Amino acid sequence: MIIYPAIDIKDSKCVRLTQGKFDNITIYGDDPVETAKKWEALGG
Repeated sequence: MIIYPAIDIKDSKCVRLTQGKFDNITIYGDDPVETAKKWEALGG
């Protein structure tokens, strides 16, 4: 099985949308590119 991570971006920040709703988010970082590079380093 291959897992593809997804990064949601809102207001230039990496966020997780709860059930796809933009009014209920958790912010995970200020730099989407840096977040993607971290994920790549962990599993790539």
